[in-house]
Amino acid sequence: MSFAFAPATPRRRPSLTPMIDVVFLLLVFFMLAARFGQDAEIALTAATAGDSPWQGPPRLVDIGPESLHLNGRIIDISALEQALNGRMETESDAILLRPIDGSQTQRLIDIMTILRAAGFTNLLLVGP
Repeated sequence: MSFAFAPATPRRRPSLTPMIDVVFLLLVFFMLAARFGQDAEIALTAATAGDSPWQGPPRLVDIGPESLHLNGRIIDISALEQALNGRMETESDAILLRPIDGSQTQRLIDIMTILRAAGFTNLLLVGP
């Protein structure tokens, strides 16, 4: 009893062309899906010394790390909108925002978001 084996065939090397096609398709997909140059920005208006004197009741909001002051008096963040409504003569009156040392930028952004949602548009940032 003898066994006959088929002649050995040379091994085929796999083709790299399909893998390269897939890599290029993935590259094109990620390039098209990426968002370039869309950094978030915050619109801030810096208060400057003008020629005209301040008119109307004061509206200075001190933003501390743990506290919030309206014209030197401690106020809760939920009562800020109502307290400012009583001091506004027109919708375009300025509200001065002053971050106190130690307060984080995110807290300032949160206060600005709350005030803008309440309809206050003229928010001015002053230095400490």
